[in-house]
Amino acid sequence: MDLTLRQLEVFATVARRGSFTEAAERLHVAQSSLSRTVKSMERSLGVSLLERTTRRVRCTPEGEEVLAVAERLLSRHRAEMNGLERYLRGDRGTVTVSTLPSLAATLLPPAIVRLREEAPEVDVHVLDGMAESALDRLEAGESDLALVAVGRLRPGLHASALVRDRFLAVLPPGHHLAERDETTWAELAAEPFVVTGGDSSVRRVVEDALRDSGVDEPHLIQAGNISTVGGLIGAGIGVSALPALTLPLMGFAEHARVPLQGPVTERRISVVVPEHRTLGPAAARLLWVLRRMRALEHPLPEGAVWEP
Repeated sequence: MDLTLRQLEVFATVARRGSFTEAAERLHVAQSSLSRTVKSMERSLGVSLLERTTRRVRCTPEGEEVLAVAERLLSRHRAEMNGLERYLRGDRGTVTVSTLPSLAATLLPPAIVRLREEAPEVDVHVLDGMAESALDRLEAGESDLALVAVGRLRPGLHASALVRDRFLAVLPPGHHLAERDETTWAELAAEPFVVTGGDSSVRRVVEDALRDSGVDEPHLIQAGNISTVGGLIGAGIGVSALPALTLPLMGFAEHARVPLQGPVTERRISVVVPEHRTLGPAAARLLWVLRRMRALEHPLPEGAVWEP
């Protein structure tokens, strides 16, 4: 016994309508084609499915049972096809993003809110860590896309610039540089300077900027993460230079911030994807949301701007 979905749909339509003519109109096929389909089913099953009169048709007892089975199968098929259609549109599914803690806390949340408003069935998994770890996860297939500050891009990856994130001087409350409209790296480095750990992309940018400004060996105080840097600055232990998108992670600690120049230093936040891996529909939907936020110039913390 092997009945197709098309046969079941034809039989169910005829049985519900009680008429080959009405069923043919509903399905937009010739009435003779429907008659042949039902007769083929009856031969396959070895039973009569419909009782035919001059005006109407109705199910035999066997036909009633086949109709019940057909309705269940067709309903399940429609539900599965609707689910597949929603998945292909990016309306449901799962997207995993590997990113920096600062971006996981500032840039991603409004994007996820917008995504969930449009596609509530999409689940978002956020893997936050250092930039190299985020790219490792992307290459290993553990994430669909990475949102990171890109230095030298690895082979096989493609980066699309999203945000420029300016470094600001971050100072204890009441610090003498806090009253300035701007300050320089050299002036900042004359103070005890709090830096993040050596595996941080922020640390590498800071060291390059200090070297470019002619500072040889500043007095460095190393902290493990941005929150610790904020606590040390808030306690008056030192100053630092941090990109604007990291500063919300220090909201618990009092601090002042002043634009830095000599040189003006920025990090470029990019969406990174593998060159030869197709994004799934849910991941493509999130990427579209991020790009639309850029087009609409969604507000960013002072010092960060969308890339054109």
